[in-house]
Amino acid sequence: MTVAPYIGRFAPSPTGPLHAGSLVAALASWLDARAHGGRWLVRIEDVDTPRCVPGADQTILTQLIACGLVPDAPPLWQSARGAHYQAALDRLAAAGLAYPCGCSRKDIAQALAAAGQGRERHGELVYPGSCRGGLRGKAARAWRFRVPDESCVDWTDRRLGPQRQDVAQEVGDFVLRRADGLWAYQLAVVVDDAAEGITHVVRGEDLADNTARQILLQGALGLPTPAYLHTPLVLGADDEKLSKQNGAVALNTGHALRCLREAGAALGLPATSIDAATDIPAWLSAATRAWAATISA
Repeated sequence: MTVAPYIGRFAPSPTGPLHAGSLVAALASWLDARAHGGRWLVRIEDVDTPRCVPGADQTILTQLIACGLVPDAPPLWQSARGAHYQAALDRLAAAGLAYPCGCSRKDIAQALAAAGQGRERHGELVYPGSCRGGLRGKAARAWRFRVPDESCVDWTDRRLGPQRQDVAQEVGDFVLRRADGLWAYQLAVVVDDAAEGITHVVRGEDLADNTARQILLQGALGLPTPAYLHTPLVLGADDEKLSKQNGAVALNTGHALRCLREAGAALGLPATSIDAATDIPAWLSAATRAWAATISA
């Protein structure tokens, strides 16, 4: 059997410059690609345009280069790929696997309350399937994926180990295109990972919960499922994921080697074997060897 060449990616949202937490994810994905002798790509995930900061995409690319993390091909911008997402949605709808939804958040909360459920996870209400049988006079707002009744997804994370999620019970039919017309992350990332031939996804642990939904979409669209590895999160002073909202500051690329050393420590790389390096290329070379010695395929 022919094994596909390794292709990995780093896919930041341009909501601001890279900070210590996002560098950890970028470095891990770069190290994993290099340790496998593969290619490393960068994708700018800018479909959520209201949250994007003008110029942040170029700032991120400049920060990566300053840290020696240079992609092996020109970056891809999701905002230019709407036609591809529409084609995928059309395929799902034609197969009866996607449907229009007229529910507002208030409608969903009321339906759950009436059923005595009131389920909420990670700040989102579990969709009760109100529009599965049709809009019933409501105007279409969003498009949702019709999750199979038997939707328990098992997968193995290369760091976290065996994972399981019953998507029907824990999430419900999830959004593919939002009420504001913007494409949902779940659909865009699945379409783009397949288009770029991504074989290995290395990203922050906060995104692990999305994996089961993406595996269901990959199966529905006949697309391959990459291997997944979710990295440790860097926490802010409030013990939440480091972000702009809780005090994350932009990377000081004037001290890029120090930033890389801190990111390597967050990933658990042994400082004794890599921190003797006095320049970025030497540090990245030593870090790649250290990563290769500790990871599973």
